[in-house]
Amino acid sequence: MPRSRNSPSARGGPVTLATVARRVGVSPQTVSNAINSPDMLRPETLERVRHAIDAMGYRPSRAAQTLRTRSSKLIGYGIQPVPASSPVLDRFLHALSQAADEAGYRILLFAAPPGGPTLEGYGELLDQHEVDGFVLSGTEHGDPRQAWLAKRGAPFVGFGRMWSGRQIGDWVDVDGAFGTDAAVEHLVSLGHRRIAFLGWERGSSAAGDDRAEGWRRALRRHGLPVRGRRAQSVNDVDAARTAVKPLLDAGATAVVAASDMLALGCYQALRERGAVPGRDVAVFGFDDSPTAEILSPGLASVAQPLEDVGRECVRLLLARIAAPDAAPERLLLEPTLITRDSVCPPGGGATAETASAT
Repeated sequence: MPRSRNSPSARGGPVTLATVARRVGVSPQTVSNAINSPDMLRPETLERVRHAIDAMGYRPSRAAQTLRTRSSKLIGYGIQPVPASSPVLDRFLHALSQAADEAGYRILLFAAPPGGPTLEGYGELLDQHEVDGFVLSGTEHGDPRQAWLAKRGAPFVGFGRMWSGRQIGDWVDVDGAFGTDAAVEHLVSLGHRRIAFLGWERGSSAAGDDRAEGWRRALRRHGLPVRGRRAQSVNDVDAARTAVKPLLDAGATAVVAASDMLALGCYQALRERGAVPGRDVAVFGFDDSPTAEILSPGLASVAQPLEDVGRECVRLLLARIAAPDAAPERLLLEPTLITRDSVCPPGGGATAETASAT
């Protein structure tokens, strides 16, 4: 049975009001009084409890306190600066804000420094008692936030799995491997056998590695070659245009990209050689961004159910605030294939250059 988020652990798990009480040999209410109403306790009892609190590093849950008094009705969300607007992030924030609004809450955005998940900003909001809980996104290998927040009894939910180590807390995620697997299945059904993958750099993104795994899994299931069929790039159109060229030179008849941005780079590389996406080479993106529909030809893509993600994040967070000791809940949602004109059977109207490359 999974350990609840605030249950004591002999291996240095979260320190809760109850574990402090057991350490001192008093009731949880006595520990609560030491924090909130110290004048109600005898001096010697107060000193023992405070000593245990300091020794164990216990930090009272601000959300638990405000539920007994008054809630801020604010949910903290750390947003990283990005060079350009992210359609996925924009849609998720809209869905999250709408779901929070329907529940009587507001999203409090705070700046998170670039370079991966950090704790900066979270401690300040907890110390100032400004939020009832947090929604995390951009979870990665070695992410410190879940364990740090759980140890302090701060309610949180992740948009993204715990990718390494002990599973902590509630999360909602989209099954990227399922999406790329389904894209390969669709391409195989059209007759493709040389299906390449244009992804992010290995290890740079847990979600990107997950999407690559779905492509690899599907190819192996069908007995199709994987070696020499993968290229990697940063999430930039021009970099993707350069990275995909060896795959096209090697005769790929279809390319599954880890994002619509990478797929756009594939479009450009094809046009540079006089080939047409969806006629000469099939192209699949991921995220179904607004650009996917307006491209010519329309870009087939894997659509994430971001409205469901936002709604479930709010539901799980409010449930955690109301019941801090409940068993964690984790949801892996399936994306949907959106097929458009960029997918086609192999060999339809190949140009002389692409024919010679195959």
